[in-house]
Amino acid sequence: MKLNPVRIKDNIEVNSLILSKIRDFIDLRRLEQGDKLPSERILSQTLDVSRRSIRDAIDKLELYGLVKSIPKTGIFMNTGRIAFTGVIDGMLNMEEEDFLSLIESRLMLENKSVFLAATRRTEDDLINLETALHAYNAKILSSEDALQEDLLFHLAIAKASKNTTIYAMMLQIIPKIIAVFVKTRVCDEDGFNFEIDKHQAIFEAIKNKDAEQAIKAMNFHFELLNEFCDDFKQRQI
Repeated sequence: MKLNPVRIKDNIEVNSLILSKIRDFIDLRRLEQGDKLPSERILSQTLDVSRRSIRDAIDKLELYGLVKSIPKTGIFMNTGRIAFTGVIDGMLNMEEEDFLSLIESRLMLENKSVFLAATRRTEDDLINLETALHAYNAKILSSEDALQEDLLFHLAIAKASKNTTIYAMMLQIIPKIIAVFVKTRVCDEDGFNFEIDKHQAIFEAIKNKDAEQAIKAMNFHFELLNEFCDDFKQRQI
């Protein structure tokens, strides 16, 4: 099986560059709330980046509520220009240590969440988890961006934990890092199945109420995030 992982640090730098270009584009044209942005194709050509990179950036801006995509209509500003550029500046000025803190917090929450979900889940929770899992699988097998579906699967786990604080914290943390979260690029069918199998292993552990295996499956799913944390800590020694 051949996998081509995109390192988290590289993703951060690419996303930051594109977001800064979009910010400058909007500022130059003095776009305001309700104004329509150019299409992904035009933005890709204007900013000289791939359409996939533009799509990833738009997804991130939507998670922050800065833009709104309407199918077959276009992408629209969902806030004023000053507020838009202010939020983007804050995102771009996030220190690496701050991003590390977010990742460490998510890893801790995910482990506790999946442990509690395996212990407390109900039949209704299993239905919700399976629905989210099927939606994720469908996107992956269609070679589509499954970022949103991955988010919903992990939020379903948090909800199954029956800990409202964990769920609320996950809602706060995940959108801040989801667009720069490592994505595994796959080049063949086995690679796609590998990503699907990671989520399936988490689901099966929760279904079987095997808390120990659930944590192991979650850690395997986040192995590259754990590697990023270890690499960063080594650089600080």
